[in-house]
Amino acid sequence: MTINNAVNAMAGFFVMLSLLLGVEGSPIFQSSYWLWFTAFVGLNLFQSSFTGFCPAAMIFKAMGLKEK
Repeated sequence: MTINNAVNAMAGFFVMLSLLLGVEGSPIFQSSYWLWFTAFVGLNLFQSSFTGFCPAAMIFKAMGLKEK
């Protein structure tokens, strides 16, 4: 798995988890405040597309995942 694939998988997992925790119709609903985490993940993906700075990518690189 490459760093890019790992970042995409992690972001997708966090978005789906935070939606499950934040939407009232969900069987594991906790609080609508979880939707702020969804927004954080989306904004981080958006800014990293312009700046190239992604903390998750740096962590995955340190863990030894390959770039391509």
